Amino acid sequence: MRVKRSIFAAMASMGTAGSAVAQESDLLPGQPHPWQMGLQEALSPIEAQIHWFSDYTLAFIIPITILVAVLLAWVVFRYRASRNPVPSRTSHNTMIEVVWTLAPVIVLLFLAVPSFQLLTAQYNPPSEPELTVKATGYQWYWGYEYQPSEVSAEAEAEPVSFESYPLIEDDRDASGKADRNVYPHLLAVDNEMVVPVDTVIRLISTSGDVIHSFALPSLGVKVDAVPGRLNEYWFEAQREGIFYGQCSELCGQAHYNMPIAVRVVSKEQFAAWYSAASGSLEDANAQLTARIQSGDSVAVAGR
Repeated sequence: MRVKRSIFAAMASMGTAGSAVAQESDLLPGQPHPWQMGLQEALSPIEAQIHWFSDYTLAFIIPITILVAVLLAWVVFRYRASRNPVPSRTSHNTMIEVVWTLAPVIVLLFLAVPSFQLLTAQYNPPSEPELTVKATGYQWYWGYEYQPSEVSAEAEAEPVSFESYPLIEDDRDASGKADRNVYPHLLAVDNEMVVPVDTVIRLISTSGDVIHSFALPSLGVKVDAVPGRLNEYWFEAQREGIFYGQCSELCGQAHYNMPIAVRVVSKEQFAAWYSAASGSLEDANAQLTARIQSGDSVAVAGR
């Protein structure tokens, strides 16, 4: 039944792709934009470090690229056949060999230290996670299971679990998701993963069929979902809103339509949502949407 519904959602999206032209975007964070050249805005501590490391790496790559291009151009001009009818018979140059050996080693050391620091930070949360969410990938949708920590306010509530399917275009109006700026084509889902802001979240990723990958660019999340294996990661959203990602591992015919949507809300709103979701997810989502639309919190990052 799950597979049939997922395939139907994929076919519905394919059928409307030609007419689903997005409205003028307000360039909301947490989602891709037309002609975007750089990384998405950093909305978590890890993504901020990724941005810094990207700029830091470019500070080495750009000068080295220019230097190599200039040297190649100079060699082509200076040692062309017309100026050097008799080729040089130089066999070696100790100084040049020392320089071209040590220089790359030094550059790699300057890149390795912050690289390992970033890698360490990605798998070592700054504090004990207050919430654990298990994300299970299926062809072609996600399943979420919540497990609050023992000291959290949600620890006494019933466990919450649900499935998140790609939003069918014909269901936009009925689900209150007609705004394509907020709920983009091929990224919107019927049930978003809801998490509290400024909270360390442990993400456990796995798969129920083939290899998938849970990726949220603006939050710095990229973790594979492998059948029979649990991969652990963490993130902390620093702004309320809806942030989008996609499965980033080729996983079959509808891989392109396997979106990820995370709605970040205030801690108070999350507590109310979780309590209601323990009984009825549909009612919990409706109540949360009503609170957001009433101005109790922001509906989209940046607004």
